[in-house]
Order: sequence, then structure tokens, then C-alpha cells
Amino acid sequence: MNKALLAGISSALIAAFPPALAKDTLQDRIPEAITSEDNSFLTITVENDLFGSGTDENYTSGVRLTYFNDKASPPEFVRSIGDAVPFFNINETTSIYYSAGQNLYTPEVITTRIPDPNDRPYAGFLYGSIGYRTLFDNHVDDIELTLGVVGPAALGEETQRFVHDLIGSDDPKGWDSQLENEPVVMLAYQRIWPDLFSAPLDPFYFRIAPHAGATLGNAYTYANAGLTFLLVPERHRWQTAPARVRPAIPGSGQFYVPEDEFSWLIFAGVEGRAVARNIFLDGNSFEDSPSVDKKYGVLDVNTGFTVTYGRTQIAYTLNWRSDEFDNQRDNSLFGSVSLGYRF
Repeated sequence: MNKALLAGISSALIAAFPPALAKDTLQDRIPEAITSEDNSFLTITVENDLFGSGTDENYTSGVRLTYFNDKASPPEFVRSIGDAVPFFNINETTSIYYSAGQNLYTPEVITTRIPDPNDRPYAGFLYGSIGYRTLFDNHVDDIELTLGVVGPAALGEETQRFVHDLIGSDDPKGWDSQLENEPVVMLAYQRIWPDLFSAPLDPFYFRIAPHAGATLGNAYTYANAGLTFLLVPERHRWQTAPARVRPAIPGSGQFYVPEDEFSWLIFAGVEGRAVARNIFLDGNSFEDSPSVDKKYGVLDVNTGFTVTYGRTQIAYTLNWRSDEFDNQRDNSLFGSVSLGYRF
């Protein structure tokens, strides 16, 4: 592709979607009524392959409860981190959030006591997280610390058996071979440009939000980058994609819709991850355990919508994930449902 053609494509893109860098900063453009208001959000997100492919395999379930406070004052040690890390800022927009969740991973066939050694191992992951999110200039920085446990202490077997008894599904029989107990520590950083390219389409508003980040830890270590495309009513343009269970295309679940007003959001996203470590495929870090040969490149694609009335929002996301390990028979297709309340 020659330079003239590249220049033409670039000029056309900028003309169609003027970059926010050419306008006032994102901080300047968000209405003061939003930035000055003290909002909190409580969101529960449930992800399950039954909401997507209708199967029960691979990443089979994830539940995450998140409390997000718009105006929490970060403790002094967090301010010290902000001063020490050049790409993370602490200012009057800094928000704090707390999450707790559980993920379950199973092989394709769950009705045999001895799982296929070429399929992913059984594993549960129970965790808690604390994160900080800051709006600065034209981007949002997000840093999150996660502490948790993988193995029987994560209660994956008990959770899946309870749910399967409740819905009358097959009894999972291979949990005796799950990963061993291992404490988990992860630190994740993400930068999002929520309004880098935008186009008012009265009465709608379309924007493209790139993101990039990295996660370091003994459960996951990877670098990620992607894009999210969003279409919203122009008067409610500052909504975001719904909260998700990591690793995933990011979304905070924040929404600013006045009382007694109805709104919606349609979105689609794509993300690539370069994966150095995935305990749910590589097995335990310090002892022998079931494992498979993971793929070092993973692609996620999603699409979905939110429906909001005043302080309440419900969202659905359909997620497709490329093969994560050698000999994987099917790509992962799972759905995500979240319910959020602003108070």
C-alpha cells in the first residue's frame, strides 16, 4: 500500500470521525453536571455459555459483583502510586471500585470421572478486586489489583453441582482432577480513549473507543488492545459499555440518564490478546497439575445492547472467543447479562 493511499485513507477517517484531540479535551467536554455529581453504581454481571452457544464447556460461567463510587477520595498510598507511575494520574475525577467474583472452567465432556487429557482442566477461581479509574485529558486510566485463589478452595465444584441440580442438567463428574489450590495475585492496567473518534448523527451519537493494556500475575499475564464502537442517543452520549468479567473487552457500566428518562446503547467490540500465562490452561505454577498447550494469541469479538430507565440498567452481551489451546474443538460463545443500579 503506497503512501498516497495511506494518506487518503487517514484523511477520510479524520474527516468522517474528527479526533477528540482536535477538540477540547474529554475533561472539558463532559458536562459539569456529570463530573460534579456524586454517583455510585452497583452492578451484578453473570456470564454463561448457556446464554450463548447453549453448551457447558470451556469458560462455562462467571459472576462478578461490582460497587463503583464516582467521587471516592483515594487513600494516600494510591496517590503515591499515581505520583510514581508516569502513565497513571490521580485527580478530582478519580473513582474507586470494589469487585468480588467467581469463574468456572470445564472440559467439553463433564460426564466422565477421568477427563480427556487433551482438553482444558477443571478449574474454579474465587477473587476480590480493588480498582481506581481516572479521567485525564482525552483518556481514562484504570488500574486494578486482584487477590484470589484457584483450586478446591474456590468452590467451583460446589457451585456447578448446585446450579446443575437446580436446573436439572448433567452432573459434573470430573472435579476430582481440578487444579490444585494456589493463591492468585494480579495487577491490571488499562487505558481507554472513550471518545477518540466521534460523529454526531442527530439525534444519535456514534463514537469509536480504542483501548490498550496489560495484566501481570500468576493467573493471567497478557497484553491487550482493541476497539469498541458505540451508538447512543445524543442527549445521553456519556454512557459506557456494560461491566464485564476479566479478561474481556472493557466496560465500566457507568450511565448517566436523568430520572424518569429512557435510553439505550448499542455496541460492538474487538480485542486481541498476547498471552504469556493462563493458569487455567498452563496448570498450577508450583506443582504438577493437568494442563494443555495454550495458544499465545486470542481474539475476542462482542456485540450487545443496554436498556436504561433512570437509575436502572439491564444489558446483554454476546461474546465470541477464538481457540485458546491446541486441539480445542469449538470456539467459545457465551452470553453476559448485567443489571446495574445508580444511587
